[in-house]
Amino acid sequence: MRYLCAPDSFKESLSALAAAEAMARGIRRADPRAVVDLCPISDGGEGTVDAMLAATRGRRMTARVLSPLGEPIEAAWGLLGSREGEPATAIVEMAAAAGLGLVPADKRDPMRTTTFGVGQLIKVALDAGAQRLILGIGGSATNDGGAGMAQALGVVFRDSLGRVLAAPMTGGLLANVAAIDPSGLDPRLAATPVVVACDVTNPLTGPSGASAIYGPQKGATPTQVAQLDRNLAHLAALLRTRLGRDVETLPGAGAAGGMGAGSVAFLNARLQRGVALVLEAVGFGQRVAGCDWCFTGEGRLDGQSLAGKACLGVARAAREHGVPTFALVGSIGPGGERALQEGLAGSRAIGEGLPVAESMRRAADLLENAAAEVVRGFQNKVG
Repeated sequence: MRYLCAPDSFKESLSALAAAEAMARGIRRADPRAVVDLCPISDGGEGTVDAMLAATRGRRMTARVLSPLGEPIEAAWGLLGSREGEPATAIVEMAAAAGLGLVPADKRDPMRTTTFGVGQLIKVALDAGAQRLILGIGGSATNDGGAGMAQALGVVFRDSLGRVLAAPMTGGLLANVAAIDPSGLDPRLAATPVVVACDVTNPLTGPSGASAIYGPQKGATPTQVAQLDRNLAHLAALLRTRLGRDVETLPGAGAAGGMGAGSVAFLNARLQRGVALVLEAVGFGQRVAGCDWCFTGEGRLDGQSLAGKACLGVARAAREHGVPTFALVGSIGPGGERALQEGLAGSRAIGEGLPVAESMRRAADLLENAAAEVVRGFQNKVG
């Protein structure tokens, strides 16, 4: 029997790779002759770099860049293992350089945070020979519309007196921008396709925009939310009149504090559903074809999973190749039963009946045992 193990991470418990390895141990325990391929995946959020490098046997790299608060930090990025004839592809995770987790709780203020470090990571990737870029934009601490990123890549912002705004751009500093000069943008980007993992459809501004929906969780007060929204509207107007890029109402423009809009406007990026992007990049279709079963999993299977999370994304892609998918998850919540109607052949909560803390602590063993039990169940049905 041939199996593909394609789980996402189990948040605060197991990385996607550790989850895939636990599944594989269980499968081999129940079926010593099994052929098992480990293909850890992600939905494009935090953990995407590590998952995709593990799945493609890529190289993990680090670079010294600026944090969201403008302080030097070491941030990871990666070069995917490429198949013959494919362009060298870099994966950059926004959270590594501009993530909320990089800002202490008492210092969270999207008026003061910047995506400058993300631009620095992109430049480092280009320097390393990347011919294609994948950008994961989940978990940001910023609300600068990607202006800081653009600045690090050569775009110049000026005030009403024509003076260069040299400090890293932040959500608050956008109000001071009167002109945008993209002539210094790194010329390599013109020949480098950029794809952004984006699972939200929020516009840049307004009541469902970046500031109103995500600003508070980044530390913005109601007054700051209103100011940040005005600042992003101001940036959008400049992008429209000076660069000819109308991104304000684009679905996904409001992702990650407006990084969706900035990626399209400054990098000519294409926004794509995160799990679909990851599956394409790791060659999921070729790897699942010919398998007897696909295993997937994540921390929780519920109604939100139907909106494009990892388990259902894997199941739907595997179904296109006639391969059934079984999900092993930490817990099953409201709406989880609908997943069986949307592509999954079966599911099991590995920690059922256990306290959450114990289930998380024992996740690797529970996942291994559950995989072994499910495979034995397959064998009994065949027998």
